[in-house]
Amino acid sequence: MGTDTVRTEAADDAAGRRREQRGWYFYDWACSVYSTSVLTVFLGPYLTSVAEAAADADGFVHPLGIPVRAGSFFAYSVSLSVVVAVLVMPLVGAAADRTGRKKPLLAAAAYTGAAATTAMFLLDGDRYLLGGLLLVVANAAQSVAMMLYNSYLPQIAPPEERDAVSSRGWAFGYAAGSLMLVVNLALYLGHETFGVSEGMAVRICLASAGLWWGVFALVPLLRLRDRGPSTAKTGGQRGTTTGFRQLAATLRDMRRHPLTLAFLLAYLVYNDGIQTVITQASVYGSKELGLSQSTLIGAVLLVQVLAVAGALTMGRLARVYGAKRTILGSLVAWTLTLAAGYFLPAGAPVWFFVLAAGIGLVLGGSQALSRSLFSHLVPPGKEAEYFSAYEISDRGMSWLGPLLFGLTYQLTGSYRDAIISLVAFFVIGFILLARVPVRRAISDAGNPVPPTI
Repeated sequence: MGTDTVRTEAADDAAGRRREQRGWYFYDWACSVYSTSVLTVFLGPYLTSVAEAAADADGFVHPLGIPVRAGSFFAYSVSLSVVVAVLVMPLVGAAADRTGRKKPLLAAAAYTGAAATTAMFLLDGDRYLLGGLLLVVANAAQSVAMMLYNSYLPQIAPPEERDAVSSRGWAFGYAAGSLMLVVNLALYLGHETFGVSEGMAVRICLASAGLWWGVFALVPLLRLRDRGPSTAKTGGQRGTTTGFRQLAATLRDMRRHPLTLAFLLAYLVYNDGIQTVITQASVYGSKELGLSQSTLIGAVLLVQVLAVAGALTMGRLARVYGAKRTILGSLVAWTLTLAAGYFLPAGAPVWFFVLAAGIGLVLGGSQALSRSLFSHLVPPGKEAEYFSAYEISDRGMSWLGPLLFGLTYQLTGSYRDAIISLVAFFVIGFILLARVPVRRAISDAGNPVPPTI
């Protein structure tokens, strides 16, 4: 009888864990549409056109009296959103660990971002300031929400399940991004058929991403549960602590776990390369290869679709070979893909689609397994605090890659040389990650070491 009771309780625990995991996947499904349709495809060109409509004769707008070239307004707004996120994330992360109330904080961040994105429907005429404000709010809220979302991973998945759970989350996100991008592109490309202007079509696409985000965020908020306050000491006990001070306190705490910090450094380097490839591939395609906008958008869609299969496949490989070896293999694949990209012939969209397919197959898996591997290296009770540093390295520190890309082009005048220069990030990241003894790092963080890692 006692054995049956234990089995029943274990089965109930497993069922509850599966229910939470399925709910967790749906936050990626909810928010990835923002990253794909809003940030990657539609908002940049549209907000730039709105700023240009408000510009003076010299092509400048003047937010708060500061002269800004209209073509730079979107990039500056994204940069400002990163600064805001860097200030807010460490404070929210420490508060989440200290109080144990992650779910209300996740809800606040998610619905702030969803509301700001939905309000982008109002961006007509010359309302560039409103567009910049909504972008800053939405992007910073997305970063905060992703930090909280990621910090649930070590709580809802035991070590042996974490790679698969993280990979499924990324796959859900890419699937949603692909689905909504197809719908948005159908509206955008066929706007005359639907009886709306091109600008109205873009505004509908932007707002639909916010509505999608808000509706599907209900699923994780209903299924995830809070675990209670952390007993671990954090650097954010005082309400007057600033974001930078809290981040510094988190990094000081990480110094007690140097192997965790070593992994974060490796991730910062190779992820910088990944993010730069994502942002600069379209520049390479249009400026060096002479490809059309429709070809570039089609390549973005192909990346999204294949990233689903790539994330799931690499999750399965990690079960056999371990997350570290699989990530190292993906970095080799990234290097070979960039090398192939260097030799792509101009005016040949087929080969650019082949390159996009290679990127898609390694993109989701390398990101998903990096997240799950880091979750093993976080001391218990400090999940949100440590994931704030992880999220900052993911979103706020990816500036060296674009700088190297830009400098290489400036010095050589060749986008081919610029794209091949990014190989350095994957080679250095490979070396740094290969030197991290992950089993000892997991043990030093106070976590159980899974059989395969």
